Amino acid sequence: MKRIQQLLAGGVTIVLLLGAVLVGSSLYLLDYSLRPDNRGKDLAGSWAYMRETYPMLVSWTDSLQKAHALCDTFIVAPDGVRLHACYAAADRPTARTAVIVHGYTDNAVRMLHIGYLYHRSLGCNILLPDLRYSGLSGGDAFQMGWLDRKDVAQWLEIAPALFGDTLRTVVHGISMGAATTLMLSGDPQPSHVRCFVEDCGYTSVWDQFSKELRNQFSLPAFPLLYVASLLCEWQNGWNFREASALRQVARCRLPMLFIHGDADDFVPTWMVYPLYAAKPDPKELWIVPGATHARSYWLRPEEYTARVDRFLQAWL
Repeated sequence: MKRIQQLLAGGVTIVLLLGAVLVGSSLYLLDYSLRPDNRGKDLAGSWAYMRETYPMLVSWTDSLQKAHALCDTFIVAPDGVRLHACYAAADRPTARTAVIVHGYTDNAVRMLHIGYLYHRSLGCNILLPDLRYSGLSGGDAFQMGWLDRKDVAQWLEIAPALFGDTLRTVVHGISMGAATTLMLSGDPQPSHVRCFVEDCGYTSVWDQFSKELRNQFSLPAFPLLYVASLLCEWQNGWNFREASALRQVARCRLPMLFIHGDADDFVPTWMVYPLYAAKPDPKELWIVPGATHARSYWLRPEEYTARVDRFLQAWL
């Protein structure tokens, strides 16, 4: 009897130790994913990178800043997090407006090349939010688009106060910003939102994290990702499976342009195909030859601009 009790006690101890290791590893995974080293908080570095990578931004941003036309604004989310965005009205009064959503570890500054596309090339008003844990916005973790979609929705609600009551708006996101755009697209929209552009968004947080777990650590989703997802729900109020761009885009009835590089191995190119298939018409798809992750505009700026322009002429 004593021997059985010892074996049971030993078994319980092993189970508890394994459980502690699993929870600890899952917490590490959550921090690694949602609280990584964040270049999006390095504003000086972001400005330097953008001006070096996209030289045409130098004179454009200098002229905006000289004229005090590139402005900052803040809102407070319902949970008390202070959120920042920068914005600029078009050179000539217009209802055409672009809300531009940045990617993972990026910020509004690192989306100014898309701001240039809309403001300088297409004559639109632009609004570029800093998502949570990015730029000048608060928050203690990335939200991978799921909570961010509600923050972008709040920016859409105040956009008429910045640019006028007769807006016609496109939401354009890249990478995590594209996932945010896809997730947002399945929710009810203000009447001024007319269409969406998503560039290299993932199908779901679960799919993206499963891919990273496999590629970076050679680990399967079970059991680590399951526990990390539960811990994310406890910490942030959402889990990896519910954060589904695929499910949300199936509810979207507004036009959407899908863009993805055919050499993207970070958000793999295959992800765009089920997203495109799930989206009801109207929709367009452009697979960019040779483009790696989030580099389609950098690789083909003139064609990128022309395709976005044609899409907006039809729907904005």
